[in-house]
Amino acid sequence: MTPEEKYSEVQKALAEIRPFLNSDGGDIELISVEDNIVKVRLTGACTSCSVNQMTLKSGVEMTIKKYVPEIVSVINVSDFETSTEADQLSSYEKEEK
Repeated sequence: MTPEEKYSEVQKALAEIRPFLNSDGGDIELISVEDNIVKVRLTGACTSCSVNQMTLKSGVEMTIKKYVPEIVSVINVSDFETSTEADQLSSYEKEEK
């Protein structure tokens, strides 16, 4: 399967699960598909939902793997954007050097 076909199939999987997220006030957007890892951003009510990791793994990841079995993981990039943890880490690393 070409990278373009993989991306298209992942989009189809997200289209299947999107109505369930929308019904709870959330949504999902596809960021990238690289090296069999899918990066998504949960939005709306999904960002503050206490069960968003469960939704991501048992709902989103399972549906994506149904369309593209070679996918190994689905990552929510908004987990890394909720704070400036990445910036704080890089500045901390600079101080250590």
